[in-house]
Amino acid sequence: MTKKIVSNDDLLANIIKGIEDVKGADIDILDLREIENTVCDYFIICNGNSNTQVVAISNSIQKAVSKELHEKPWHVEGTENAEWVLMDYVNIVVHVFQKHVREFYNIESLWGDAKITSINTNY
Repeated sequence: MTKKIVSNDDLLANIIKGIEDVKGADIDILDLREIENTVCDYFIICNGNSNTQVVAISNSIQKAVSKELHEKPWHVEGTENAEWVLMDYVNIVVHVFQKHVREFYNIESLWGDAKITSINTNY
């Protein structure tokens, strides 16, 4: 049996759904496809209000992607202190921050050439 190839669009949609399900805030999608020598196609960046919410967001993303697409992240790190959790889905890397940590690192500014799409959340 061959494994079905998951499209970036399907993966993006399910990651966003996982974030929104637990009210992750300030969701940005950075499209890195037009930038040379990048490690992936997209970054998704969001934040939570506490360690507990950051862990809940990362768990919700994993659950949504696993349920719909039967995919698991290749690598996850940062769940121990839950200030910045990185989830590597190979073509898409998700960064879940606590707000003050996101502001400190400001990784969006490091990728100034990327096309950034912000997702409006109504909660």
